[in-house]
Amino acid sequence: MSIEENLNKIKNDISKDITLVAVSKTKPIEDLKIAYNLGQRDFGENKVQEFIDKEESLPKDIRWHFIGNLQTNKVKYLVGKVNLIHSLSSIKLLKKIDEEFAKKDCIANVLIQINIGREETKGGIFEEDIESFINEVEACNNCKVKGIMTIIPKGNDEENRYYFKKMKIIYDNLSKKSYKNITMEILSMGMTHDYKIALEEGSNLIRVGEGIFGKRNIIGGLTNE
Repeated sequence: MSIEENLNKIKNDISKDITLVAVSKTKPIEDLKIAYNLGQRDFGENKVQEFIDKEESLPKDIRWHFIGNLQTNKVKYLVGKVNLIHSLSSIKLLKKIDEEFAKKDCIANVLIQINIGREETKGGIFEEDIESFINEVEACNNCKVKGIMTIIPKGNDEENRYYFKKMKIIYDNLSKKSYKNITMEILSMGMTHDYKIALEEGSNLIRVGEGIFGKRNIIGGLTNE
């Protein structure tokens, strides 16, 4: 199927209040332009240099999402350019984001990545560390948490639903509390092969790459879309 056919199919599956992030990592600018011309505005990249190259070459009304593992020495390149950082996964990274965005008097919008499956191969904080992590966020001046995200373990539909339900409970509990730097606006979970179940369990942001742009070569066996 073409990019147009894929995009139309997904948009028919989701309501207008769902944010669809087109995961465009490794894909050529020409493919992004096709999706852009079809009305897509949210794009996700996971490598800083690739993001910079594409950001400079594409229309300025694109909302860029950084979805990959973010090294502290690369944070400075995202300041003022990225709409949302999805992968806030450590206190060290939190402090670096706050520091670098403060230098240019910018606010960093971020999602706390939760390792709901407790997998060693994936980033994110564990459920029991959320409260202490939030205390660190509250001490920041230039970092605003807009929600939470996860990449669940690979499994069948029942297993996927189990993890999505756990995330929704965390999201709902955090939504009931009042913070200075934290608002629960985004529950990001669900990718190409499981987004329908994620939506059923309360996700309001999905990341789809293969389902829009077709298969890609996956290095190291890991993907985040």
